[in-house]
Amino acid sequence: MNITPHILAQRFKGLAEVAGPEDNPQIMAMLRLNGDESTFTGWPESDEVPWCGAFVRYCYWLLGFHLKDLGDLRARSWLRAGCRVEFDGLYPGWDIVVLSRGDNAPGPSVINAPGHVGLYDYHDKDYTWILAGNQGNTVSVQKFPRGRVLGTRRIA
Repeated sequence: MNITPHILAQRFKGLAEVAGPEDNPQIMAMLRLNGDESTFTGWPESDEVPWCGAFVRYCYWLLGFHLKDLGDLRARSWLRAGCRVEFDGLYPGWDIVVLSRGDNAPGPSVINAPGHVGLYDYHDKDYTWILAGNQGNTVSVQKFPRGRVLGTRRIA
């Protein structure tokens, strides 16, 4: 069996932040995997931060991919990773979906803005389902309106 990032990510379903002052050590490891702490300002000190991008990177890292070129923890940073894929050509298991967050969110050319990222699961004419971290503070599959999709990427 070929293990894809999506198959691997499914094993983490239910992984969640720890309420209160404690942190989930696995989420903290995902956040710290993203680079040398001395190179980042505002390095996360708890699991109470957006960690969807760190989760996706962790899944790829476990499969031997090293994505240091992203350079930060923002979900929209994934718009610079790999290559663009047409929406109807998305492949479950490998492809990534980057979403906008909030009303009046800027377009995909703005990296320094709120967003969300996850592994493509499937879609219909109205919604896209992604498997991601930090969805209700846990790893889960959720659906999002297709109008929120900023970009789709494939890591080769």
